[in-house]
Amino acid sequence: MPFSFSETLFAGYFQHWELDSDPIVDERSAFQHIQIFDTPTHGRVLALDSIVQLTERDECAYSEMLAHVPIYAHGQVERVLIIGGGDGAIAEEVLKHHTVAHVDLVEIDPRVVELSRRFLHRVSGPAFADPRLQVRIEDAVDFLARGEEPPYDVVIADRPDPVGPAQVLFAERFYDLVAASLNRDGMAVFQTGAPFFQPDELSATMRQMRPALPLHGAYLTVVPTYVGGFMTLTWGSAEFDLSATPADLEARIAEQPVATDHYTAEIHRSAFALPPWISRLMQE
Repeated sequence: MPFSFSETLFAGYFQHWELDSDPIVDERSAFQHIQIFDTPTHGRVLALDSIVQLTERDECAYSEMLAHVPIYAHGQVERVLIIGGGDGAIAEEVLKHHTVAHVDLVEIDPRVVELSRRFLHRVSGPAFADPRLQVRIEDAVDFLARGEEPPYDVVIADRPDPVGPAQVLFAERFYDLVAASLNRDGMAVFQTGAPFFQPDELSATMRQMRPALPLHGAYLTVVPTYVGGFMTLTWGSAEFDLSATPADLEARIAEQPVATDHYTAEIHRSAFALPPWISRLMQE
């Protein structure tokens, strides 16, 4: 019998792969069930607690949009904090920017980092060998609460769905701590799922971040693996309006180009065009 993997996306709705080989990794760490396996349609896949985190084929539509949108919009990003992201995909995109001098990656599960470095190198590229990257194995809330690091220009919360150890990354205290870690003109970006199937996640995030990050909103991407059409990436800041795309965006990209498979200036601008039903969810 071929190995098969099924992911329950939402109540009564799931996706299923049947493969010819056993998984490369199928183990339980101290925090979660980790699986890495190859598929004929999506390339190599990372799943945590039976929830797909990324695939080689379409992770660019997620990681590039979380990294390049805030970095190009800001224009002078030097310090970045990545919460989660132990697979290295976001780190790879952030480190493509030569203005970035330091990146802290805070991941609670060391096995995710270890196994990703070994088996997902096509996702992380040279990120883990870059001296600008500091990997910190600890709870992100504890890291933020200590407040020992200088403030960041961008915080990227590459958080999974709000289950298991990730639940603390969807609470009001988390947004308070993120806000305290930012420069005044800094910003934070978060994933908030597919609002077609997860409307409450988007609405709750807007409501919870509002006191700490008074300027806030959402932009869109589409990742085929994350079934449900549009995926919302939310943002918040004390002073920086990420939705106001810089008039010189094309010039910024031309001056500091990075290799991408998904992100362009046109994609950046269009990502902030929200359907009315998503705008309404953000106000609820």
